[in-house]
Amino acid sequence: MTDGTAGQNGSPNGSAQPRLIVPKTASEALRPEAGTPPPRRSRRSRSQFVVFLNFVLSSIVLLTLAAGLAVYLGKQEFEAAGPLETTDTVLIRPNSGVGEIATILERQGFISDARIFRLGLRAYGNDGQLKAGEYEIKAGASMHEIMELLKSGRSVQHAVTIPEGLTVQQAFARIAATEELAGPMPAELPAEGSLSADTLRFTRGTPRQAIIDKLMADQKQLVQSIWERRAPDLPLKDINEFVTLASIVEKETGRADERSRVAAVFINRLKKNMRLQSDPTIIYGLFGGAGKPADRPIYRSDIEKPTPYNTYTIDGLPPGPIANPGRAALEAVANPSVTGDLYFVADGTGGHVFASTLEEHNENVARYRAILRQQEREAEQAGAGEGDSSGN
Repeated sequence: MTDGTAGQNGSPNGSAQPRLIVPKTASEALRPEAGTPPPRRSRRSRSQFVVFLNFVLSSIVLLTLAAGLAVYLGKQEFEAAGPLETTDTVLIRPNSGVGEIATILERQGFISDARIFRLGLRAYGNDGQLKAGEYEIKAGASMHEIMELLKSGRSVQHAVTIPEGLTVQQAFARIAATEELAGPMPAELPAEGSLSADTLRFTRGTPRQAIIDKLMADQKQLVQSIWERRAPDLPLKDINEFVTLASIVEKETGRADERSRVAAVFINRLKKNMRLQSDPTIIYGLFGGAGKPADRPIYRSDIEKPTPYNTYTIDGLPPGPIANPGRAALEAVANPSVTGDLYFVADGTGGHVFASTLEEHNENVARYRAILRQQEREAEQAGAGEGDSSGN
């Protein structure tokens, strides 16, 4: 029984016998053993649709990365300092489209790339927000800064100045010569004295008629407001006489501290029915709104020549203003100084001396003429000295 019950492997106790070790040569021992074979690919993974889908997804990722890079670089360019080396101005005309504006900016050297500027406008939602006007662009301004400037509408401001004492014709000549204004001048001049003495600021292309309308409206409002606050005893019939006398005061003196006293002289003369005898009225009667040529003196014959404006030959005020009076002259006439002065004459220093009697006035005139003679002698001596110096 013992022999019959031996284990299948021939072990007397039925345990597994050790596996037979087969010796290997050195080259066989160094040969790598075969690895685990890869799993077999399914038919689905090998289908054309999956291959195409993988290609599409890869393309989308690449395009997304490329677009992101392009946006990043474009934003950097949009925010970076621009190519402009010195501050300059650009004119954006009304109804200009985004493409046209971008092209103008690129062509004139304000920006480096019109396409990036257009894309930047679109990214910020400012496609239709740019305003026409003339803009001052600083050196090195970025596209973003230029966009904000054109969006703000802060155009360059120009100015036209109408000084006190100009005639309407002289004021019109200034307006016509202002190149930044546009459009024709009116065919006819408005009434003398109807333009405000002021400095008006405007943007390039503003119509000349708009400037004139503004000056007329401002003057009308100013005159009316001062006329309503006038002293109650003025010998003036209406607002036209008020402006007329203010224009005479305006032309007689440029000194602010004298206007009220000069006005008082004319008011006192009107009350006494004395002729005003104002030299500026002679000039206006002879030359009108064009004004006297600078090298043309006033002759004795001019003083005696009758014109509707010559207050040496007419009683009372002339028929209308002789210039555009400013606020100070209007205020001086509306509320003149309370004095007994009836005369004034130049003092040789740019001002005047006043007198209440003819005798005192004649003394002042004599003094003034002596000053003039002294100035003439000094000028002749200075001229002779220069001649001797040049001869040596």
